[in-house]
Amino acid sequence: MELALLGTAAPEGLPRPGCPCAACATSVGEYVRAATAVLVDGVLLLDVAPGACAAAARAGHAPSGIRYVLAARPEGGGPAGVPGPGLPPAGRLPTGQELAAASGHRVRAVRVDVPGTGYAVTGPDGTRALYLPPGAAPADGGEGADRGAERPYEVVLADVLGRPEALARLRASGAVGPDTDVIAVHHDHDGPLGAELARRCVAAGARAVPDGTAVLAGRPVPAPAVPRRTLVLGGTRSGKSLQAERRLEAHPDVVYAAPGGRGRAGNPDWAHRLRQHRERRPAHWRTVETHDLLPLLAEDGPPLLIDCLASWLADAMERIDAGDDTAWLGGGQEELRSRSSELAAAVRATRRRVVLVSSEVGSGVEPDTVWQRRYRDELGWLNAAVGGTCEEVLLVVAGQVLALKG
Repeated sequence: MELALLGTAAPEGLPRPGCPCAACATSVGEYVRAATAVLVDGVLLLDVAPGACAAAARAGHAPSGIRYVLAARPEGGGPAGVPGPGLPPAGRLPTGQELAAASGHRVRAVRVDVPGTGYAVTGPDGTRALYLPPGAAPADGGEGADRGAERPYEVVLADVLGRPEALARLRASGAVGPDTDVIAVHHDHDGPLGAELARRCVAAGARAVPDGTAVLAGRPVPAPAVPRRTLVLGGTRSGKSLQAERRLEAHPDVVYAAPGGRGRAGNPDWAHRLRQHRERRPAHWRTVETHDLLPLLAEDGPPLLIDCLASWLADAMERIDAGDDTAWLGGGQEELRSRSSELAAAVRATRRRVVLVSSEVGSGVEPDTVWQRRYRDELGWLNAAVGGTCEEVLLVVAGQVLALKG
């Protein structure tokens, strides 16, 4: 079964007509995208947008061969497009209803948790694809959860960046498996573009493709090269924690390790920051508050997010009384470096997916106290040691992601 992606953008396309934003201004040339529309084997069109007939012709399919047009976006959810000569009018299947097409395709309408309709398509060769409208996830916990997924889909086209938890639910239900080709569609001007779009998709186990791409369901596709170890660096309030969380939000199970320092217990401001972090994280993530990270890195398990190494180091320095010259010069620094080396070695040896967050310090004024200067130096050493073990190192500045490695 061939799926021709005639467009891959949100309903208004990229750039949006008349929009002066930076994302739309840079969406030129190869970055121009039409509203998402998918042509299945040249006979079944899922969603219709302006220029769909011309795009079908460019993909090698005569518009006159299109026999069925099904709307997935809700009424008023973007330009409806102008059907070409002889193109059948767009219809919509009621939820749960199945269409048996003369071409041998079977299409079932899938209920989603926002206005619109999802479609599960089975081709004459038995391969299966799932198409979800913008901002949608299957209702009832994930496609296949309430019906029992007969097997994973070969292809899933969904709003991966807008609704990453939808992909997590599909994985949890068995509708998406290790060999499913997950393609991100419905790209909009408030999402990442260019290299960061590719990085975010890879982190989710998906891929972004240009308009006009033909996807063959069931044909093996190289799995996205998801880095096992990612270090995310950034200054205060740079957005580093949010960017780290985005690397794992499409996974159905994540362990969040919070190695907070002991000296912050009872601090109202620190408690407020922790509460903000918890409210932002997906509810199904499991939080472990611990300074002992080595067992978590050594054991097998779901992806691990450690936020952050700066807090781990502060706690380790408190334990050896790093502000005291006698303790520091009498073996404290060597003990701290040994612990940091053990942590870096554990990151290098881990077999689970891990994303680590740390602060980037030392670019400002000279710290006032001996403890602060030692902390700055040791954090720089720790970041370098851990970064050297990671396939991917990212720096977040003003919410923007710069790839330092990988």
